[in-house]
Amino acid sequence: MQIPVTVFTGFLGAGKTTIIINLLKQMPPDYKMVMLKNEFGNIEVDSKLVKDSNIKVTEMLNGCLCCILVGKLGNAINEILEKYSPDHILIETSGSAYPAPIAWEIQKMEDKLKLDGIITVIDAKNFEGYKDISYTAKLQAQYTSLILINKHEELSEKELDKVLDDVYELNPQTPKIKTDKGFVDADLIFGSNLKLPSIKSSSNIDKTHHHNEVDIMELITYESLNYEEFDSFIKSLSKWDFFRIKGLIRTDKGNFILNYSFGDFEFIKYNYEAESTQVTFMGKNFSFHFSKLKGKFGNNLTLINEIDEQDHK
Repeated sequence: MQIPVTVFTGFLGAGKTTIIINLLKQMPPDYKMVMLKNEFGNIEVDSKLVKDSNIKVTEMLNGCLCCILVGKLGNAINEILEKYSPDHILIETSGSAYPAPIAWEIQKMEDKLKLDGIITVIDAKNFEGYKDISYTAKLQAQYTSLILINKHEELSEKELDKVLDDVYELNPQTPKIKTDKGFVDADLIFGSNLKLPSIKSSSNIDKTHHHNEVDIMELITYESLNYEEFDSFIKSLSKWDFFRIKGLIRTDKGNFILNYSFGDFEFIKYNYEAESTQVTFMGKNFSFHFSKLKGKFGNNLTLINEIDEQDHK
């Protein structure tokens, strides 16, 4: 029997994880879903975020699933099949991943898997900003089975029409659905016979399409942070340089998961022990910001390359 696989893609902070969690809440408790999560950096966050749910999460860290990790995808999926015997597998790509190589790898395992759909999440609130700096964001909108228009509630009708015009220009054929604050009916996503993009060959895929789009910094400290000071620090950051920030924060007011996207952020109470603060920053111009933030965080802050050059070859 083929296990259905649904791939979720979309730029950094588009709201993929929130949509997935809302979809999971609609599934029967005995329906076994496993999420394969790809993220930059070395810090696991989403497995903590869904700790109280019935989903199992496997996180592939420190790289882009569509490129350097695509050769490991088969091994990861085989491990999931053997360990969990899932009814359905969800793959959430990193924010600058192109889904075509992932779809190709899944189709090569057609004796075990069935590609059920490629879902692209568009951040309507910030799309006008990031579409011009991310070639991959345009590719994600073009190579997909379904486009979800997320975070549209705060836009005026004129602003939303501009976003929709741009999305339709990139992809006039693919169905588009507006979410309701990150909620979409699971029947529209799973097993709905979504039309899949044609896949010719993985050898034709451009594997250098986005490797200058995202800079990464990591903050790891075992000292408890002052909540008010850290809150003020996050508010001071430029949303067009800091696209996405996520991590676990250990503070004098308790432990929190930080979820930040283009200036909008929340601290989600984390009711478990935390030995350290571990945060990943994703954005641009980090060589400049790193020198300034180094004075604040010292050696607890590290600037890392998105993908080492030898990994491209």
